[in-house]
Amino acid sequence: MNTTPAPKRLIGYARVSTVGQSLEAQLEQLTAAGCSIIFQEKASGARDDRKELARMMKGLQPGDLVMVTRTDRLARSIFQMFRIVSHIVDAGANFRDLSQPLADTTTSSGRMYLAILSGFAEVEREMIATRTAEGRARSKKRMGRRPKLTAAQRAEAMDRKASGEPNTAIARSFNVSHMTISRLRAD
Repeated sequence: MNTTPAPKRLIGYARVSTVGQSLEAQLEQLTAAGCSIIFQEKASGARDDRKELARMMKGLQPGDLVMVTRTDRLARSIFQMFRIVSHIVDAGANFRDLSQPLADTTTSSGRMYLAILSGFAEVEREMIATRTAEGRARSKKRMGRRPKLTAAQRAEAMDRKASGEPNTAIARSFNVSHMTISRLRAD
């Protein structure tokens, strides 16, 4: 038996990360769930300075119910999730994730479930960051370092070296170090 009183206000929060993404699907779901107030913004979930989220949090009243379409719309790390949900609960309000009926702060099992979901979101974000960094490193290794001199400049520098011109003078004319010129070898 649920003894939780009916919420005072149903408040929705919708967020997308980039300008090219649309809030439309989230807004439809939140409206269908009965949200009369919906805060919406286009900002990275990793940012702590989201304007609309701050505005929503500041206006919370006891008995309000904050809803999102998915937990990752609200927070991207377990610490961020705990901080936001704690603020909601401290204000006397509750939180619910529409995609996960168990994610509901009105029950202890719901609070535990939220902690697990936000942990998965954090792990996924770290895995994406790791894969991205590894991809950049592979690409950089594959591409190698760009040569300081073009093939034509190398040929000219080699000719000038062969005619006895000092490496420093040649290097100065190509705006490279004298070591770059001294390392040049005939192919």
